[in-house]
Amino acid sequence: MADLRLAVFDCDGTLVDSQHSIVQAMFAALDAHGMEIPQAQYITRMVGLPLEVAISRLVPDADIALCAELSETYKSSFFKMRQNGMVDEPLFPGVLDAIDRLKSDGWLLGIATGKAKRGLVATLDKHNILDQFITCQTGDSAHGKPHPDMMLRAMAETGVDAQNAIMIGDTTYDVEMALSAKTSAIGVGWGYHEKDELLEAGAIGVVDNTDDLVAMLFEISNGADVRK
Repeated sequence: MADLRLAVFDCDGTLVDSQHSIVQAMFAALDAHGMEIPQAQYITRMVGLPLEVAISRLVPDADIALCAELSETYKSSFFKMRQNGMVDEPLFPGVLDAIDRLKSDGWLLGIATGKAKRGLVATLDKHNILDQFITCQTGDSAHGKPHPDMMLRAMAETGVDAQNAIMIGDTTYDVEMALSAKTSAIGVGWGYHEKDELLEAGAIGVVDNTDDLVAMLFEISNGADVRK
């Protein structure tokens, strides 16, 4: 029997383009506390980090208590946006086809995201793909990126070893998490960090579209050595 292979996907910036909703919720949280509103690009660069860590970088003068308050206000703002149908998280082009092709090739699929479980379920359910992922690791049940915890939990749940698991994500936090868990990582070029940053962090490659992603994973299926 062939070894099981596991592809773990980030969500925001990799499967779905959620930057508009994230930015708007963060603007609302900061405004509610009378904080200066940064440029949107500074917020999207923090996507993937644990929420309070991201806020501490956006508001470096905030103490722990204020970061916690801002975090709760952000969550509340995002939840209200979702209730009012204002959350826009479209799938990136080709994602559905890539999922189908990888599953047909025998890959197990997982998620490792800074989203809370409730938010992840809402996002994936909206696109009818929740049941495509055999393991879903979220920021409210595991240590956040770049800590290796989510990747380690995904491997433990699926019985896949590090040699046969790979992380797919758009940020250096995804790559750093994977390397800390002794796995490989592929960067995607349509998300929130730049290609050069992903390669410098240790990604084995950065793909420009989902066809190239599937092709690289098929090479791995066929025994290509993807480790540097």
